Amino acid sequence: MSDNYALREGQLVKSSLFNEPMRVETVRASGDGVWTVGLVGARTARFRRVTLTARDLEGLTILNAGFEFDGDARLLGLGLQAHALGIAYEYDPYFGLSISRVDPLPHQLEAVYDYLLKPARVRFLLADDAGAGKTIMAGLLIRELQLRGMAERILVVCPSNLSFQWQRELKEKFDEKFMVLKGGEIRDQFGVNQWLEQKKVITSLDLAKRDDILPGLRQVHWDLTIVDEAHRMSWTPPARKTARYALGELLRDTSDHILMLTATPHKGDPVNFTLFLQLLDADTYADVRSIREAMNQRRAPFYLRRTKEAMVYFPERRPDGTWVAEKIFTKRIPNTVDFQIDGAEFDLYREITRFVKRQSAKAAAGGDDPRARAVGFLMSLYQRRLASSTYAMRHSLDNRARRLEEGLKRAQELVRLAPPDLPDPEEIEEMEEHERERLEEMLEAITLAGNAEQIREEIAELRQLAGQAQAVEGAGSEAKLSKLKDLLHREGFFDHPDKRLLLFTEFKDTLDYLMGKLKGWGFRVGCIHGGMKSGSRDEPGTRLCSEQQFREGAIQVHQSSGLQHPLQLRHSLEPESP
Repeated sequence: MSDNYALREGQLVKSSLFNEPMRVETVRASGDGVWTVGLVGARTARFRRVTLTARDLEGLTILNAGFEFDGDARLLGLGLQAHALGIAYEYDPYFGLSISRVDPLPHQLEAVYDYLLKPARVRFLLADDAGAGKTIMAGLLIRELQLRGMAERILVVCPSNLSFQWQRELKEKFDEKFMVLKGGEIRDQFGVNQWLEQKKVITSLDLAKRDDILPGLRQVHWDLTIVDEAHRMSWTPPARKTARYALGELLRDTSDHILMLTATPHKGDPVNFTLFLQLLDADTYADVRSIREAMNQRRAPFYLRRTKEAMVYFPERRPDGTWVAEKIFTKRIPNTVDFQIDGAEFDLYREITRFVKRQSAKAAAGGDDPRARAVGFLMSLYQRRLASSTYAMRHSLDNRARRLEEGLKRAQELVRLAPPDLPDPEEIEEMEEHERERLEEMLEAITLAGNAEQIREEIAELRQLAGQAQAVEGAGSEAKLSKLKDLLHREGFFDHPDKRLLLFTEFKDTLDYLMGKLKGWGFRVGCIHGGMKSGSRDEPGTRLCSEQQFREGAIQVHQSSGLQHPLQLRHSLEPESP
């Protein structure tokens, strides 16, 4: 090779032969006036081997004659660090953890690094007990898949009242910014598919299943989908396939990776469980017998369940030199407190039970008539409210009487209303309070198409029952409330009002009732229910403020229909048994 156009390793050259500057890696003579040259693109880092003649070499422009050492050392260091971070997961299996704001527990690390990340494709049901930190495990999975370049478009589907909790924990613990998509934000956009516009989305299960929402969701392919409270999507034939199950099938078919979270995966029905697992993979989990054998042999790569009793901290060394792993959760001691009702309260219970039975019998006589079925649903709601509190029952009686009176004025319009699709009984149990109230109001409206005289008779009976309920409340002798007060005395809450207590109730009316009674007994009280906005720790009446009050010693009353909470407690009571 002549010195006039000699090539040396390390030179940066450009030519019309290449579409980018090239760095010379190897040069080898291949004959008289011909050289084989190994080149790497300066922008693409793509290697290519070419054969160049002396004429080709004459057309090359050498940008520099070799390596230079006058660059910015700080930028070089940043570049090297960025490259190291990009491949760190290959050398540090817990790298995602090291850049997150979490202090994980052993069972959380086991789930993520020993189960979820082992297969090339995540299709998994994580069914640990409630309180195990499934949100943290899901966040670690998100972080690790992102580091591997496997997750850019991420969807979290959960009950609507958990959306804020997911958004907050993913931001605080993993610095991940997710947008909560609600119905109004989707409907108010013309010609814009918000599912495509946003790459990290949290949405509610019952919003995503709606017929007017599904078309936009079908257009999107997700890298990772996480479904919280996934048991709500289960379905058992021969009943009609539920909209929630159909949504699960759609998410399965439009997601590369899918993680389902639930604390109650199995209802004791193998067919139901098999169909539930088919939301992970329709073919792999299609056989009941093979799934049963896999789980019996503890060789189920799709499923993990641990109870609270099995969860421990990392081992710590004791003074005697032994290493002991302490249990995370103290032993649960459930205790059912019996009570008896008598006197005016028993009379009220008996009269309302008779009323419910009569109305239910009328509904049954109606056969498949949608209006008759509506009455049956309404009576089942009344039974649940009666089991909750006299106060909640009275409010339902008053509300129904008022709605019937108003409905008589527009009976002709109501006759023309098309009956709605009635939910399954399981769906009623999992509804939020405002959804139940809307359902109750809608069902009451449908029943107004009957005879006007019968409606007036029912109004009179409702008013009479509501009067009886108010008398029971006024006497202050409700058995369940008296037993609750006795229990608080026995456990020392009146002597030590700074002790922490968490009460659960199903209905918002009962929550308001308990709040008033506890305040009347001299306690500091806060509450959390599904209708509260997130707010801040300094804004009264918001969820974050109520959580702060609980940490400072206030008794907390929770509406328990599907609501999860991040509070740690010593005592919890569920004063109703629907």
